Formats: sequence, C-alpha cells, structure tokens
Amino acid sequence: MTDLLTPIQAALELPQTPLTFNQAGALPSAFAVTDLASASIGAAGQAVAELIQQQTGRLPSVSVDRRLASFWFSSSIRPVGWHVPPLWDPVAGDYASADGWIRLHTNAPHHRAAAERVLGKAADRAEMAAKVAPWNAAELEQAIVDEGGCAAQMRSWQAWRTHPQGLAVNAEALVQRETFATIADKPWLGSSARPLAAIKVLDLTRVLAGPVASRFLAGLGADVLRIDSPTWNEPGVVPEMTLGKRCARLDLKSPESRQVFERLLKDADILFHGYRADALEQLGYTASELQTLAPGLIDVSLNAYGWSGPWRNRRGFDSLVQMSSGIADAGRAWKQADQPVPLPVQALDHATGYLMAASAIQALSERLTSGRGGSARLSLARTAKLLVDAGQVPQQPALRAEDAGDQGLVVEQTAWGQAHRLLAPLTISGTPLQWNLPAGELGSHRPQW
Repeated sequence: MTDLLTPIQAALELPQTPLTFNQAGALPSAFAVTDLASASIGAAGQAVAELIQQQTGRLPSVSVDRRLASFWFSSSIRPVGWHVPPLWDPVAGDYASADGWIRLHTNAPHHRAAAERVLGKAADRAEMAAKVAPWNAAELEQAIVDEGGCAAQMRSWQAWRTHPQGLAVNAEALVQRETFATIADKPWLGSSARPLAAIKVLDLTRVLAGPVASRFLAGLGADVLRIDSPTWNEPGVVPEMTLGKRCARLDLKSPESRQVFERLLKDADILFHGYRADALEQLGYTASELQTLAPGLIDVSLNAYGWSGPWRNRRGFDSLVQMSSGIADAGRAWKQADQPVPLPVQALDHATGYLMAASAIQALSERLTSGRGGSARLSLARTAKLLVDAGQVPQQPALRAEDAGDQGLVVEQTAWGQAHRLLAPLTISGTPLQWNLPAGELGSHRPQW
C-alpha cells in the first residue's frame, strides 16, 4: 500500500501510528486512489479516536475497509425502485480543441450559460464539440472563466509545476491550520458512542468535498444544518450528500437572511464553507468578523485551486482540477489513450472532505483543551499534489464486486423513496457511524437550530 497516511497525519498533527487497513485490490488508476480513500477516511477516524481518548482516557482502535472506502468515494446510496438523477449536464465533459483538450463544467445553469455566451448555444455534445474544435484551449479556458464560467485546459504535471498557480498551491501546506485568540467555554457533551453529540455544524458547502465532511460529522452525532441560496440545486448529488442533515435556504445578500445567519452562527461550533476564497469576505464575514460574532468558532474552508497565486479566487471542481494539475494527462498516458483519462472517482473531492472533517475534529479537541477556536484551509489542488507525489502505481487486482452483503440492513426513508446505504468503511471501536436523518431535499427545513 502506498504510504499516503503519514503525510496526512503530519499535516493534521496526528500521532504517526499505523492504522488497520483491510481488503485487497484497488480501483483501476495510474494513481493510488484506493490508498488515498483509505488514508483520508482513516485519518478522520484517528482524529475521532484521539478526541475520545482526550475526553475518556480510552483510545479506540481504528480500521478501514479499503474496498468499502473505494465504493464510498463513488456513492453510498442504493435506491430501491427509483434512480438518482444524472450527475452531469448533457454538454459537460472533455472536448478536443485546436491544440489539445479542454473540459467544460456546465452542471449549474449559470455555468452552462457562461460557456454558451462564449461558444454559442449547443443542444448536445456533438454540437458543442464542433464549437470548441477551432479554439486554442488556453484562450477558451480564459474566455469562459472571464464570463464567470468553469473550464480547464488539460495540462501535464510538468506544465502545472511551472504554472504560476501550480507553483503557488504546491508550496502551500496540505492543511493550513491556525488557532485564534478568542475563547469559548463549551464543555464536551458527547460520549464514546456519539462523540459529536450537541456539536452544531453550519454547512455552507455544496456539491461534494464540504458535504462529505459534514456528512461524516453527522454520522458521529453532530447537529448539521446545511444552508443553500434560494436558487441553488444539485439534484444529482443531493440524495448522496444530505444524509444526516437538515437543509435550509438563506440569501446572504438580504438583510433579513443575514440576521438569521448571524443568529445561527452565534450558536455554531463548526462552520464549513467552500465559496471562492474572497466570497465570504465580500459579504462582510472576514475571519476576524466570524470570531467576533462567534468566539471560539471552528472555521474550516476549502477552495479549488489554493489560497495563494493568481487563481485563488477561481471557480473550480474536482474534474477541472484533475485536468489542470496533470492527473487527467497522466491517466491518458497510462491508458495509452488519445483523450483525457480522469481518476475513476472524484477522489480529490472526497479525500479533501475527510481531511476537512479531521481538521474540524482536531480543532475541536484543541478547543476543549484551551478554549480557543481555530481554522483550517484546504484545497482540491493541494490534495492533487498529495496524490501525485505518492507516485504512479502498478496495476493492482480489481476490488471484489459489490454484493448485497455490502449494504446496511436499515432502510432509509429518503425524500425520493426507500434506499439502502453501503456499510460504513470505517470502524472505530465503540463508536458506530450512524445517521439520524435520511437524505432530504435542499430547503426542506427552517433555518434554525
């Protein structure tokens, strides 16, 4: 197994002790995707174990099922008699340009509109391919970004390492942690079985990475309230990612919603946000203002391309970062293909999510000791460097195929119908991962604790 755990433990200041990893095989990839899944989930479990030891004196054992970890990095929900909507918009995807490849990310209607303002309207991929073909990839990427859209030229790792943004993000820490001077006197009200009971988590993230983090905390007993804007929707991932959470809507540009948000914030223990690097600041919620509103708050944020460099405020998603950072190009070479070959799952999103969860739990342990709040900043592009640095791996045997025994016995009564969940990939002795609420629609609850 590729050692991805040690650098993660170092970044999180966790003891560099080995964990137990079970099950053979790996997802097919040039990179150690199954090892990344196992190590990031394992590190989150280790952070939980350290918290429990701090509070009870007992250190639970931690083990990870590598096969289930790989499956969870794709999806955990298994609908009964219904289907999750498609993940991708009809014209999202990779396109050949005049001088290489480019990926268009058009899942949000306003992102598709931005691409179509540059390229013209397209009903399907064939029509879009004809519009992309004459463009230089770098010029098209910039034109779509300038319109407020999302696109990424396929670059090699060598090109990314010397690109101004690659240079900037690759010099950053995997997890940028800070401790604040503000104090909160909040005792631990949890137990070994539900270590995050009574912890309030305000989740402003969307799509995958941040929601993975808050879903994990919900499975440990945290009270997670997800906040979306009045118009946002992501039907392809909501059934997967709202497990264990209440979901409300607020418009943070409206004075009434801001008052509600600030009331929620005052009682929150943990804030997750994944806006562009400057977005909360532009709304008036700087790091220091957040600490003024909620002394001792644990503030965990992520973005796509890192926290320094010219692209720090650029919109981005896992699939785009894979194109920018050389991962899709390395996959192409590995597969001897004539087009980009991404990772088999959106591993940058999922891994960053578990690292966010571990960071939040580490900061909570710190607050229980010192009373001080803290922050952690992570990015998909810096997680990409972690994976690339581990090196390309030889082909491993395939994972054993999924079967009915991989699903939990509980039937989840989701907003769309009944479903099963895969068994949890992580075992913490005495601390079962279990979710109190089924997956539900965005905006289905009131914005209140």
